[in-house]
Amino acid sequence: MKIAFTTKGTEWNSMMDPRFGRTEFILVYDDEKDSFIHCDNRAIENVAHGAGPQTAQKLFELDPDTLITGNGPGGNAAFALEKAGLNIYIGAGEMTVKEAFNAYKKGELKKL
Repeated sequence: MKIAFTTKGTEWNSMMDPRFGRTEFILVYDDEKDSFIHCDNRAIENVAHGAGPQTAQKLFELDPDTLITGNGPGGNAAFALEKAGLNIYIGAGEMTVKEAFNAYKKGELKKL
């Protein structure tokens, strides 16, 4: 399974980014390979409109099964992500990636 995180960095100890559309990075953990890949999303910071759908498009290219984030994607992005069958979990905004992963495994995050 591949799990995507909205983050402020590219490692287990990086802080989660509570934002979806304007997240700094998308970090994807492949639990079968025990490996990470990441996507730098910082260029989206200056986009006036449509940051969520643009970030969703990047997420589709990374092809995760699950998204873990802080506050969750906005309406248009959430609709597109759910339509694509992505499981979305929110409530990890004040955690590290590792803490968010553990909270997900324990069922402590809210499914959107």
